[in-house]
Amino acid sequence: MPIIKSAKKRVKVARKAAVRNSKTKRSLRAAIKSLVKSPTSKSHTTVQSNVDKAAKKGVIHKNKAARLKKQASAKAKAAGVKPVKKAPKKTAAKPAAKAPAKKAAAKKAPAKKPAAKKK
Repeated sequence: MPIIKSAKKRVKVARKAAVRNSKTKRSLRAAIKSLVKSPTSKSHTTVQSNVDKAAKKGVIHKNKAARLKKQASAKAKAAGVKPVKKAPKKTAAKPAAKAPAKKAAAKKAPAKKPAAKKK
């Protein structure tokens, strides 16, 4: 058991992280199993979502995430599941920008006088 206060805190933090990581791994494995058992477009999107979350949180490596997504897509395609295209995100319509105010006739800047020659 750690004696130093910071070491005690690290034990608590590590325990919390381990629980969080195990939940992420468990949901990933469950999603993959559901895709293998009954491939549907919903289960395929669930797998991709869970893989992305696990990679973002650092639970799995990004290359492993890419590999898992590719394998899931291959299984779904072999089962005849058509990929679902994501709908584009709807953004709030921005109000029309105001036209710039017309300026009065622009005045020419006065020309600079040439420097006087020194003798």
